[in-house]
Amino acid sequence: MINPRLFDIHGIDTGKDLGIDKICARPFDTLLIDKEGSCYACECTAWLPQSIGNLRVRSLTEILNSAMRKHIQLSVSDGSYRYCNDNQCAYIKSGRLPGKKSEHIKNLRLGIDESCNLRCPSCRNGLIFHKSGPKFKLGIELADKITRWLDDSSQPVKVHIGSDGDPFASHVYRHFMHQAPERDSIKYSILTNGLMFVDFHQRIPHVIRNLNELAVSIDGATEHTYERLRLGGRWDKVNEALRCMSALKHEHGFKLSLHMVVQQDNWREMGDMLSMGDRYGVDMVYFNKIQDWQTDLDYRGQIFTSQPEFIDLLQEVVKHPKAHNNVISV
Repeated sequence: MINPRLFDIHGIDTGKDLGIDKICARPFDTLLIDKEGSCYACECTAWLPQSIGNLRVRSLTEILNSAMRKHIQLSVSDGSYRYCNDNQCAYIKSGRLPGKKSEHIKNLRLGIDESCNLRCPSCRNGLIFHKSGPKFKLGIELADKITRWLDDSSQPVKVHIGSDGDPFASHVYRHFMHQAPERDSIKYSILTNGLMFVDFHQRIPHVIRNLNELAVSIDGATEHTYERLRLGGRWDKVNEALRCMSALKHEHGFKLSLHMVVQQDNWREMGDMLSMGDRYGVDMVYFNKIQDWQTDLDYRGQIFTSQPEFIDLLQEVVKHPKAHNNVISV
């Protein structure tokens, strides 16, 4: 049953008909699982906020065969895209809808634990770390159910880890990576702050061997800015990790990228971030505009996008072949 309140929160008109003549592959090939066990037929809950089932009460197989998932898929197949957030979805806004629909899940996106060893003001109000208690137990339960589904499935799939916390700091994600099936048809995409990578990556050789992409979230290209914005982080540790990752990239052939949340206190270092990417041989540097996550950060002070100096710098930055701009259009 569609929950109208979810769509009202995001300003989504479920009576619309966008008349799009191409089918987005995401409701057919992607499943996102959040920390409560809710599952979504998209890669972002703000783009399509309706859950298609909960892993605490149903198996993944049942959820993938659910009437709700089929209903969501129909809203894309008929071209209306009535449940999609056309104000936020990057695919709809750019007009570049991903791929063609698949009969099987190709992208399994895990958001089952928000534990992190950092407390960045742009992301959270304090340290969030679950090593015991109800949230930890639920994360382990979800991880085990996901592992059993992977054990039973023979289809190729990419498992994305790290949109909510840090995979190498989280005891839930460590548990998952330790027990994940050692099968070459399972590939991994990991987003991390990098601080625990050197200490932990050797414990999961089958994951590193099957990495498709390793992304590092780093919001400063100098020690002062980095340690100011990444509270709990150490500049020497993140550079040590990048050196290690760069060497492993040459050995295993995965893609390596940097992600920078562009904000008032770091936008002047966008060019330096590209230079840092060149130094470590990364494939892409993603510049993402800071979002209001309702933290203690004064979001009203984020006025950099209106400054002429920022516009001038951004126009230079986007000329770099490895720059990916998600800040503003230029």
